[in-house]
Amino acid sequence: MGKEFQLCGASVIVYKDNKILLQQRKDNKCWAYHGGSVEMGEKVEDAAKRELLEETGLIANRLDLYDVFSGSEQYHVYPDGNEAYIIDIVYLCNDFTGDIRGQESEVLELKWFDFDKLPERLSPPIKSVLIKFCNEKL
Repeated sequence: MGKEFQLCGASVIVYKDNKILLQQRKDNKCWAYHGGSVEMGEKVEDAAKRELLEETGLIANRLDLYDVFSGSEQYHVYPDGNEAYIIDIVYLCNDFTGDIRGQESEVLELKWFDFDKLPERLSPPIKSVLIKFCNEKL
């Protein structure tokens, strides 16, 4: 049995030309936007930029706050059995530089998707956020 905890996440939705960049996660094989935990003493925006660079190789030139998501929809059980109630602070980024390359330890694949053609296997804690964003862009 895993432990239960609350997690503050910093995430980035990268989009350009009516497409969104998603990553297939190694831990659950699902597709998701980019992000991770905010480290102790770290500014949330800095954490979002760090996670984006680590996971995709992209440098965010500008981030815009999208929204903060919490509550029962953000509950997630990780493959190791740990249970998290995630507070996800999500940024939008369509101004970036760098060469796309996935982080080998966490990312199976990086791929661009049309807003109306998302993959079926979306990571549970980001699914409602991602669908909301894409519907707003259509």
